[in-house]
Amino acid sequence: MTPVFANRIGSLKASAIREILKSTADPNVISFAAGNPAPEAFPTEAIAKISNEILTKHPISALQYSITEGYTPLRDRMKAYLKENMNIGREFDDLIIVSGAQQGIEHSCKVLCNEGDTVICENPSFVGALNAFKSYGVNLVGVEMDEDGINIEHLEAALKQNPNTKMMYLIPNFQNPSGITMSLAKRKAVYALAKQYGVLIFEDNPYGELRFEGEDVPAIKSLDEDGIVIYGGSFSKVLSPGFRVGHVTAPKEIIQKIVVAKQTCDVHTNIWSQIICDEFMKQYDFSQHIQGLQKIYKHKAQLMLDGIKREFSPQVVHTVPQGGLFLWCTLPEGSDMMAFCRKAVEQNVAVVPGTAFLPDEETYSTTSFRMNYSTPTDEEIVEGVKRLGALTRLMF
Repeated sequence: MTPVFANRIGSLKASAIREILKSTADPNVISFAAGNPAPEAFPTEAIAKISNEILTKHPISALQYSITEGYTPLRDRMKAYLKENMNIGREFDDLIIVSGAQQGIEHSCKVLCNEGDTVICENPSFVGALNAFKSYGVNLVGVEMDEDGINIEHLEAALKQNPNTKMMYLIPNFQNPSGITMSLAKRKAVYALAKQYGVLIFEDNPYGELRFEGEDVPAIKSLDEDGIVIYGGSFSKVLSPGFRVGHVTAPKEIIQKIVVAKQTCDVHTNIWSQIICDEFMKQYDFSQHIQGLQKIYKHKAQLMLDGIKREFSPQVVHTVPQGGLFLWCTLPEGSDMMAFCRKAVEQNVAVVPGTAFLPDEETYSTTSFRMNYSTPTDEEIVEGVKRLGALTRLMF
């Protein structure tokens, strides 16, 4: 029997990044395609110590069912942390722990968007979010980005042209895949437009604490006096992606609907992981830990940027991230980007084609590709950029 798949899943494709990662299993391939934290960024000794304490002193609390909203001490700690450090959280807000920020994105779409509603996103944008939105049959509209974030004039035009817009999905800090940071002026403009047109904002901020250049820019959620911003954060890039612990702050009525959605999905996020996150923040200097991560990624990013400047054809332009894990390279107009990516693999270097991050490949096009500097070793960064550089000089 040939299965007939539901419309919501039948048109979805496997993540291009996950598919590329399969080809990087070859140890000879230098991968700039992943988005994983650096191996040296994991506080493994601290996690081992905390895990031992949990399993010897109070194992049942970590092994038993728990409440959907999340481990209460961690929820309280995150509310205080976000309020103190980012001015996030008002009287009308609440917070839920989710299974990675990806689940927060998916559940927000699930509880807010009907089939045919419009979600406006940056173009390019995070492929995991795009697929989540597509799975609910929404109309995805991409708005191009400037050097300081989404183009405000085109954003307003998109809002006017799509009166059924339910939500904007934005990654203001060190955007995935572009590495661009949205300016404060644009954050204020985005918020004003959302308020004017009656649209919610999902602010995705998995990389915000990984700033290694420049000054922090206030979150859009910190401006929220009207209950129109949903804020998603994660422990994936600052502690462990394998824990699958994220969090969503939003108006209480939205959080309550996400609770119901989560109960039909996974009941609650892994409690053992949640306890480790809470105990790590309680027992260790979290700010010092973050500073250590920033130092790691500053070094790796600069190593890649120096290599690009030295090795790449000057016809290839790129972003200069102030934090996060990625930068975005753009080939000359009219170039065959996919051919370049295939030739890169022939040189045993993997990058992610920019088409993976388009809201719709039939509507939008790109000559760009994404490079990651967090996962490879220093030696791999130097050698991989050298190989790519030779290819750019040959082709352009």
